Amino acid sequence: MITAAQMRAARALAGIDQKTLAERAGVSLPTIQRMEASGGVVRGVVDTLMKVIQALDEAGVELISENQTSERGGRGVRLKPVAPPNPQG
Repeated sequence: MITAAQMRAARALAGIDQKTLAERAGVSLPTIQRMEASGGVVRGVVDTLMKVIQALDEAGVELISENQTSERGGRGVRLKPVAPPNPQG
């Protein structure tokens, strides 16, 4: 799933604080704090994890799992590409 380090990095890339992430994910601030303070892979209720991942995705951050192809391998985070504006409005 997602590691605590990925979660902190994703939030930093998105430029949001823990409180904002909690609000966007619909979870409590202490939940986000516990998740980010954990070591290794974040454990918790799957529904809560999915809400946090969705909120990060909507903030424009892509999570890279161990199984995904990346240049150097391993887990990570990156900003999602920004779609060009639609010239037809």
